Amino acid sequence: MNRRFAILVLLLTVTPSQAQWLDLRTPLIPRTADGEPDLSAPAPRTADGRPDLSGLWSVRNVTGSLLDETRVHEWARTTMAEHEAGFFLDDPRFQCLPTGPGGLSQSMVIRKIIQSPTLIAVLYPDLTYRQIFMDGRELESDPLPTWTGYSVGRWEGDTLVVESNGYNDRTWLHARGLPHTERLRVTERYRRVDFGHIQVDAIYEDPDTFDDPLQLSLELRFRADDEMLESVCDESSEGRSHWSGDISQAEAQVVEVALEVLARYVGVYEGIWLGNLIRAEVTLEDGALYLLRTPPYRINANAESEKLPLVALSDTAFECICGLGFVFSGDDGGMATEVAEVHVSGAWPFVRVE
Repeated sequence: MNRRFAILVLLLTVTPSQAQWLDLRTPLIPRTADGEPDLSAPAPRTADGRPDLSGLWSVRNVTGSLLDETRVHEWARTTMAEHEAGFFLDDPRFQCLPTGPGGLSQSMVIRKIIQSPTLIAVLYPDLTYRQIFMDGRELESDPLPTWTGYSVGRWEGDTLVVESNGYNDRTWLHARGLPHTERLRVTERYRRVDFGHIQVDAIYEDPDTFDDPLQLSLELRFRADDEMLESVCDESSEGRSHWSGDISQAEAQVVEVALEVLARYVGVYEGIWLGNLIRAEVTLEDGALYLLRTPPYRINANAESEKLPLVALSDTAFECICGLGFVFSGDDGGMATEVAEVHVSGAWPFVRVE
């Protein structure tokens, strides 16, 4: 059996976690007269007068020179091209590994910030975490490399400044696979402009990967009346072999699917993933299926939406360059009624609505 198809079958046997507490309203937050969260209300403050960054957040509006491939060394561009040629299968996320510094800009992953005077913790759905020490310590000059590095923070007025180093070189800086070395150092600035928004500006320094410091800006948006559900990556040895990227494109055995079969999958599908309503529009163009997902699973962080090709692994199983699998199922006549979006956390069913 083709190993790519095998992992789709494997993951389809995993049932995603059921939503919990999603009907509960977030307590103690400002609301408008009609009961909706007031995201434009003043930013809250802690007992010591500092801006309070606590809450559940998602990423929006990622921009910056870090996304400009012309600003990085040739070896890094070559590595990024290899990642893309392999459909980004060696993304640390698809190997059940921590994302490290790349987690800052992950547009599809929410995070929970917990703040105290001496420590700020950032929690992620995959059960990884990040610690930012606020007790006055300084970064070590020669740290032991780790997946999430070491971070220390301080306040400059109402702006939280976080300095980090000590990353290993096994993670990416963004979803398009920009690598880095162990010389990477990151400085982030967090400013909560109002209740519902935090502006984040980051500077990346790695002289072995780019000559000049590169910059990234993004917005964190408060997720009111929502909760973070765990999404655990727990694959078999066969699954890890698949996602490790040790299969060349020549070995992938991409199959040809008849046009009349592909036409049965064209339509619009909707479903819930991690508490979010997902809309997936599948089209047939020049003999191939394309996916337009809302909200998008961005390969290009600046794109509002991206139409991505689906590569056939069998008559019903397809793979996207974004690293997800899609398996169609249908009625007795063969017309698709549902598509399962397959993540390392499991298969999430989307029902055909058009």
